Amino acid sequence: MPILVAENLSKVYPVAVKEPGIKGTLAHFIRRNYRQVNAVQNVSFEINAGEVVGFLGANGAGKTTTLKMLTGLIHPSGGKVRVAGFVPFRRQEAFLQKITLVMGQKQQLLWDLPAIDSLNINAAVYGIPEDEYRKRIGELVEMLSLQGKLNQPVRKLSLGERMKAELLAALLHHPQVLFLDEPTLGLDVNAQVSVRDFLREYNQRYQATIILTSHYMADITALCQRVMLIHAGQLIYDGKLESLLDRFAPYREVKVELAQPLPAEKLVHYGEVESVEGREVRFLVKRETLTRTVAQILAELEVMDLTVTDPPVEEVIGRVFTAGVVE
Repeated sequence: MPILVAENLSKVYPVAVKEPGIKGTLAHFIRRNYRQVNAVQNVSFEINAGEVVGFLGANGAGKTTTLKMLTGLIHPSGGKVRVAGFVPFRRQEAFLQKITLVMGQKQQLLWDLPAIDSLNINAAVYGIPEDEYRKRIGELVEMLSLQGKLNQPVRKLSLGERMKAELLAALLHHPQVLFLDEPTLGLDVNAQVSVRDFLREYNQRYQATIILTSHYMADITALCQRVMLIHAGQLIYDGKLESLLDRFAPYREVKVELAQPLPAEKLVHYGEVESVEGREVRFLVKRETLTRTVAQILAELEVMDLTVTDPPVEEVIGRVFTAGVVE
């Protein structure tokens, strides 16, 4: 059974319109005119318990607005949504016990206090018994490799350690549904990998449902088999990441290192030239012509090295958003 169901979910914001100049300012004070901004338009989907779903979109596409409606922070203008059997915007205590929202650009831990003090407050808020609280702290500290860190002031922790501590605080009540908005934002590569490994283990150990937004495509490819793409407030794709790549990237990437640099105009008939940097050239070649094209390159050019790979997933996603629709 789906743990999350959204039906024709919409959010419309009234935005005041002001004409320039003093006259426009005075008119704006006396009588304001508004235009309607459709942040989210008729979005429908279902997510089953235990799924890890990537929720992707460019800035302003409607990702965060959708997450806020799913968590009950804002009221939808239209449509229906149920999460773990609850209507989110009613903000019932039983509902809040089942979800959590982590936003990479915001923090809940008190800056000048040790993280353990904030965790004690969270345990009291959620009514977690002392024995269970200690058990959960022990499990999460081990999973997050935070031994010896919780008694330090939060401001003394590294950015990666702070993010891990934020995750610990958000998961202390063992929520069933995790809404994660850019959880690896600003972290270095090692910290990103550590957070991804933790989320994967948490999902497998507790069968938690995870809805993840991220600008780091490595987060999505490492954790999500299913992705949803939102563009201009509309859901334009919902399915397997692998299927999206196959459908929207019917080409392979051919990287060639030449013995001597050549201008791009002498290379265009081998494929779509993505970049030329000195002696290194990157082509996009249709899959059906790949064998013939590679043979032609090897026969006609002085090649030092050649590799064939799939194009970067972020490039494929970028093409989807540029087109604005997936057929």
